[in-house]
Amino acid sequence: MSNGETGQTGAFNPKVVLALILFGAAAFLATLYFIGSGQTGGDANNGSAHAAGKGLNGFAAMAAHLEEEGHEVSLSRSRGSFDDYGLLILTPPPFADADDIQQIIRDRSYAGPTLIILPKWQAIGSQTLPGSEMKEGWVHLFDTITPEWASELDQPYGVEVDVNGDFDNALFTQNAEAPQTRLPKMRWDGLGYSGALPTSASFSSIRNTMIGLVENADDAILIGYADDGGYYPNLDAWAGVETGDPDMLDDKWPVAFIVEPDLANNYGYANRSAAEMTHQLIDILSEDGDMPVIFDLTLNGLGSQQNLLTLAISPPFLAATLCLILALLVVGWRAFRRFGPPVVEGRAIAFGKTRLIRNSAGFIQRSKRLHLLSGPYADMVEARIAKALGLRKADAEAIDAAIARRAPDAPRFSATASRLRQATKPKDMLSAAAALKSIERMINT
Repeated sequence: MSNGETGQTGAFNPKVVLALILFGAAAFLATLYFIGSGQTGGDANNGSAHAAGKGLNGFAAMAAHLEEEGHEVSLSRSRGSFDDYGLLILTPPPFADADDIQQIIRDRSYAGPTLIILPKWQAIGSQTLPGSEMKEGWVHLFDTITPEWASELDQPYGVEVDVNGDFDNALFTQNAEAPQTRLPKMRWDGLGYSGALPTSASFSSIRNTMIGLVENADDAILIGYADDGGYYPNLDAWAGVETGDPDMLDDKWPVAFIVEPDLANNYGYANRSAAEMTHQLIDILSEDGDMPVIFDLTLNGLGSQQNLLTLAISPPFLAATLCLILALLVVGWRAFRRFGPPVVEGRAIAFGKTRLIRNSAGFIQRSKRLHLLSGPYADMVEARIAKALGLRKADAEAIDAAIARRAPDAPRFSATASRLRQATKPKDMLSAAAALKSIERMINT
């Protein structure tokens, strides 16, 4: 069908084009965000012992529980959080660098409290086992491991760890339908709660410089804080020890240790008493929940590097980024919804003699060569007047004599033509040219 029958339409539907533009812009911005935030691949639920891990050795249940109880919880992938105000929870792996952890403790002495959870389990992903149909992130625990870095910390933060009991790998699986270990489970008591660990394999601290908050049946410390000369009346009250003179003690933040991670990990969180006791510990360390709780992921290899994209989506640069995005949206919308039809561009040189003359004159005027026209114009007028007078030789003297006989009142042609040839200013040139034209009219009348 012809355009006259269907009406003239564009090649593309404007709504479809707008949808494609918006989708592309959203995808581009999402790409920039994920690159800037370091979320460019790899699931944090990788079976390791950290706050994003949902396996038995992870602490995702603890983070979710604290958030549901009203705490401000964040999982940090940046080491900049080490300087932030709040309760920092570190979950270092078994082979972490003791000097690195010691530096964090030293830098946070006056920034906020620190809670360090020791690692305990050697685990492999359940999905790697033959015939396994376990969920992503679930693990198989096969042995315990003693972190060497714990004893390498400077005093009074060094922790000597003792392993009590045995872990029977043959009797354990993450599948709830399989039989559990039948060995006697280790009991614990403290912070107003008591209960039993999920297995008999228990970690405990035997270092005298740690003040115990939770202990096992043999009075070995499972949770405690370092006796580093700080003033901690709240912790001292829960530990049942006498607080010293505040004038003689340092006004800094405490460093606490969960030596037995099964009191706080997903494995131990199946026990209600352990979950409530851990929540009580976090409340005590975070000033009754007034502090934000920051779970560090960088020590577990999940950190992100600072880059320009990170800065663009971080305060105070985030405001400028949002303003730039809004400006781009406004410009795009105005371009898409322009006012009226597009203006049709005309020809550079129009048809016709008149237009050609005007274009040539405009070109001469733009090039500022108007003074070059004075001589040729005078010669052209001189030739036309000589022809009109019937003169064989067109010179100024003959023209002056012929004009004097025909029009005695007319000005002298030679003087007027000379004035035109000598003129340099446009005003003088136009005046002399008009005078020549006037003489020509007088001859032709």
